[in-house]
Amino acid sequence: MSEDDKYPPESGRRRFVKGVVGGGALAGVGATGAVSVNTLTTASGAGGGTVEARVVENTGGPAPRGMPQIPIEIDDDGFIKGVWPEITTETAQGVEYEIAKTEDFKGSGVAYSQEWFQYCGLESNNALVPSYESDNYFIATESSDYAWQQEAKSEGDRFNVSDFDDYTEWGNGIGKAGLGKPAQAKWRSADSENLMPVAIIRSEAIEEAAQDDPWIEASTDQGVMAYLNKCTHFCCVPGYKTLGGSANYDAEDRVYCQCHQSVYDPFSIVSSLYVGRPRPDD
Repeated sequence: MSEDDKYPPESGRRRFVKGVVGGGALAGVGATGAVSVNTLTTASGAGGGTVEARVVENTGGPAPRGMPQIPIEIDDDGFIKGVWPEITTETAQGVEYEIAKTEDFKGSGVAYSQEWFQYCGLESNNALVPSYESDNYFIATESSDYAWQQEAKSEGDRFNVSDFDDYTEWGNGIGKAGLGKPAQAKWRSADSENLMPVAIIRSEAIEEAAQDDPWIEASTDQGVMAYLNKCTHFCCVPGYKTLGGSANYDAEDRVYCQCHQSVYDPFSIVSSLYVGRPRPDD
């Protein structure tokens, strides 16, 4: 298997890869075209264009990049929330518009923007309107692939750091136990049919990484991290330790998308440069 071929031989998907490359190139043209036609939006939106984000690293399959991380905070009662960037006003070509953007997130040197999440149709989601009213807490989805969440949470319940107390031992029979405890949530979209799916994981690996990386220190807390759980290939919802068959792709301890076998490492946060799609005008 060549170094550039992310598919293992047993997947039998090499012929498909060529088609994906063509489709990916076409999708890139579409995104670029949208940006060139509409490089900024009205006060309700934010311009698209090239954005640099921190993402969970894509390590296999056809996905073109990682999935964007969501910085988190834990409140005084232990409940976990995603941090929304500061709302500012910018001017381009004589037009003022609102954008949610923090230039230097908690002194990490990283510019954090809503544009990180503007892909897979989410750019038209009300949740990405800068001034959308939300308390930003992660809440439980209607159903979950994790038995612990099915037993402990009802739809709409918030997550508390205490829900993850057994994170150094947790396991569900897929891959190694003790790597981290996950949950499936939604963010800023409690009343929307177009959900913002989120994965939450608490892990010692994140605690260790936070000691040496200013961004991870600023964007995580007590080993808890989160990311937008939308595959960057065809916008499916992948899973961390949700499918036993992921072992066939060396992904039993990683995030695996069963649609086309994209794989992500949730404990490797890297920088990625890509084109964020513009929010539509009102």
